[in-house]
Amino acid sequence: MTPTRSLLTATFVALGATLAMSGCAVTSGQSSVGQYVDDTTITTRVKARMAEDPQVSAMRIQVKTLNGTVQLSGFATSQAEKDKAGSMASAVPDVKSVRNDIVVRPATN
Repeated sequence: MTPTRSLLTATFVALGATLAMSGCAVTSGQSSVGQYVDDTTITTRVKARMAEDPQVSAMRIQVKTLNGTVQLSGFATSQAEKDKAGSMASAVPDVKSVRNDIVVRPATN
């Protein structure tokens, strides 16, 4: 076996072991590990967009994705913030629908 092939084989074995031990369990309602990874990618993209936007608080808004449906929850200080979070989530690739359950609660001083 060549050194390159040995390294490649070792890498795949290590990757397989890592995935097996990391608890990459499919949650109820998901069809496969691939779908779980896709949903995690969508969630990460939505959170990243929120973190980059000064109008939307990524700290007060939670994002969960299941089978391409994004659920937003938490609190916004205005209807505009809630609406912007929903439209940002809708614009992420592979999002099938958005369930915007954010509650508007004005900031208190």
